[in-house]
Parts: sequence; structure tokens; C-alpha cells
Amino acid sequence: MEMLPKMNLQELEEKLTNGKYVLFFTADWCPDCRFIKPAMPEIEKDFSDYTFIQVDRDENIDLCQEMTVMGIPSFIVYENGEETARFVNKDRKTKEEVEDFLTAAK
Repeated sequence: MEMLPKMNLQELEEKLTNGKYVLFFTADWCPDCRFIKPAMPEIEKDFSDYTFIQVDRDENIDLCQEMTVMGIPSFIVYENGEETARFVNKDRKTKEEVEDFLTAAK
């Protein structure tokens, strides 16, 4: 999974102009993020039509604020530069919940 470098919302939207992306907002200190991380390779494989990008909340705190991502782990789907779905809250997420979200986002 690609790690997003520090950037602002305009730079991110330019990066996501073409294609389908899932942004995975996380942080090393977050226990709920550590809970879902082991499932991410399989989720990526099952949803291979998306490019997954990990966003470190602490490194991109301004971006998170611009995007109103206050809780982690969270997921936002972009298609051709437009946000199409979000699963953003502070709750622990299971593999099944993330897969259900991504299936509904298609």
C-alpha cells in the first residue's frame, strides 16, 4: 500500500484525478487502526480495482481537518478526482464492515 506524503487537499485531489482510490486514514498509536491493518492486504487483493493509499493522520493532520476526518481508522473512496463514499468515524472497523462499505461504494 502506498503511503501518502504530507500534502494539502488541492494536491491530493490532483493526485487522485484519474482512477479509483481508497484512502485509509490511520496512525501508529491507534489501537483500532492496528486491529484492521492485518486485514488490509486481503482487502486490497479483493478490491484490486482500487489503488489503496495509507494516510498517516499525524503527518497529514491539516489534510484530515480539511477533509473532516476526525476519527480513525477511516476510509474515503475517490473516483476520477471526486469523493464517492466515506466510512469515517472513530469506531473500530472489522474486515467485513470495510468490505461491505467498499462493495456498496462500487
